[in-house]
Amino acid sequence: MDNKDSEAEIHPLKTEDVKAQENHENFVERRIIKSSGLSRLSRWRTAAFFISLFLCLIIVFAFSFIIPCPERPVSERTWFQYYNNAVPYPFLAMEDVNEDKVQDVLFAFKSSNGSGRFNTSCLDKVPVSELGEKTGWGEELGESQLLVVQGSRGVHRDSSIRCLFSPGLPSPCAFIAAVSGTNGSVLWEGPAAEDVQWLQCGIQQLGTAKAPGCLVVEKPLSLTAVDLRTGEVLWRQSRDFGANYTVLTPLSVIPDVDNDGVQDLIIFITKEGQVKTFICSGKTGQQIGSTDSLSVDGNARYVRLNRRSSSYFLFYTENSLYAYSLEDLCSAVVGTEVKFPNFQPDSHWEKHIDPATHRLSLLSFGDIRYLTKVLVQSHDDILVLSSEMATLINTKDLHTVWTLNVSRALSEPLLGYYKPDVHGIVLESEIGPNRKKVMIVESGSGAVQWELKLNSAAGSPGPAMLPTADHRSAFLMWGDYQEPGNETIHRAPLQKLYLFHPSYANVLLELRNSTDQIIAFTAALFERSRHACYVLLRGPQPGEGPGPVSLMKRKLKEDVSVSRVIWLRRTDGDNEQHVRDRLYRMRFQSRD
Repeated sequence: MDNKDSEAEIHPLKTEDVKAQENHENFVERRIIKSSGLSRLSRWRTAAFFISLFLCLIIVFAFSFIIPCPERPVSERTWFQYYNNAVPYPFLAMEDVNEDKVQDVLFAFKSSNGSGRFNTSCLDKVPVSELGEKTGWGEELGESQLLVVQGSRGVHRDSSIRCLFSPGLPSPCAFIAAVSGTNGSVLWEGPAAEDVQWLQCGIQQLGTAKAPGCLVVEKPLSLTAVDLRTGEVLWRQSRDFGANYTVLTPLSVIPDVDNDGVQDLIIFITKEGQVKTFICSGKTGQQIGSTDSLSVDGNARYVRLNRRSSSYFLFYTENSLYAYSLEDLCSAVVGTEVKFPNFQPDSHWEKHIDPATHRLSLLSFGDIRYLTKVLVQSHDDILVLSSEMATLINTKDLHTVWTLNVSRALSEPLLGYYKPDVHGIVLESEIGPNRKKVMIVESGSGAVQWELKLNSAAGSPGPAMLPTADHRSAFLMWGDYQEPGNETIHRAPLQKLYLFHPSYANVLLELRNSTDQIIAFTAALFERSRHACYVLLRGPQPGEGPGPVSLMKRKLKEDVSVSRVIWLRRTDGDNEQHVRDRLYRMRFQSRD
């Protein structure tokens, strides 16, 4: 120890060098250890990066080449469908028949044969039912017989199944056809009735089919349920009410009355100034209960008003208004008291309904032409159109909201949006021989927001509406606009289709001329929030001799791009091409 201390005293720098060297060696050793740890961590990070990249590439490859993406149907901008020696009925229905998320077109025509694509005629036997009970139609097959029927049901060899069929229809007869909205090809068609009074599609439950269906009403009164997907007849039932009766439309779907798991149908007919009601099973078409007569006098029509906890049927004649609750109607038909869950009578309404006559004593109108439901602030009010006036009635307390002078209404009111998210009512009224006025009225106040006078021939199609992405509507209307100062020129009015959008209140676009006789017209978004189109059904009028029939779908933008711009009022800086381009780029948005 003494030697070491002596050496340290003699060589002090040497001792410091030794300590420094030892510290350096320790530092280098720690750095090597740390670098080794970092190196191993860096390798793990690199491996994780490449594994993630590899997984991403596998996912991209799978979605790009292995897992097929759903193909979006390519819709043609315009298509036509032609029929020879036929007479069309004034019905057009829009439904997705082939489940490709594009709306298809259903219509009816009278002919001896179909289009020739399915080799069908009126004499073909039509399958009616596969229920295990007799419905009064067709024949019941014996045990172990081989049954072959037309349609997609194919061949059955099962003695437990009784398939009933009608022995064909007189020729000519009514055919129902479904046409693809994408390209106009016929999806299905077939004979469905002897003559069509009414066609209603989109009914969610009919027969035992899981898909929605269509209901065909023919005269003499017969109801035929048709599968929307295949066109097959699900059931057919007839009722004998004699002659000179009228079926009130549209038909109403009601909750299940006979407890068979399928919703039912309530049907009203008018005969000799009386209204009769009966209920049909949605599953079989058979009548439930008996036929009941209502205390409604005169040539009646009706509107169904669904409130939060109640449902009322409003029957109106020229001078009177009647109200029946859904439960009262069903109880009278079935013969026992019927109660539906979540349905409660409205105490305020019941107070103003005469228990003996069912008249709404608070309201009194003359010469009622139309009764329409109008959505105002999340509830339905009633718009009454008489020969000289339009009146909006609040359904909460049955008081008059507003009145407006409207002479001789020509068509049923149409609801749209002139202001963003504010309902506007389109009214067409006659103002002279072959002259009409089109008005857009604000539903809440009755203020006239826009109006236009047009020449109009008898039987001109009514207006249509398409919702736009700015929470307003594009309005389509038929007529013949004449420049101010030329109204005295008398000539036969032409059928011209016009487009109006509230963003250009001083502009009218003339889309097309039509010299053919238009039987039915409608406009719709064929795909959700896009593909705005209109459909025209042209041909002979019902009751006329057979002739050529055409069904056309045309994309609205195709006509907007080549339309004629009509200035209702001129302002500085007006530019026709700018208006066309702006309305061509207009986006549409579906409203649920």
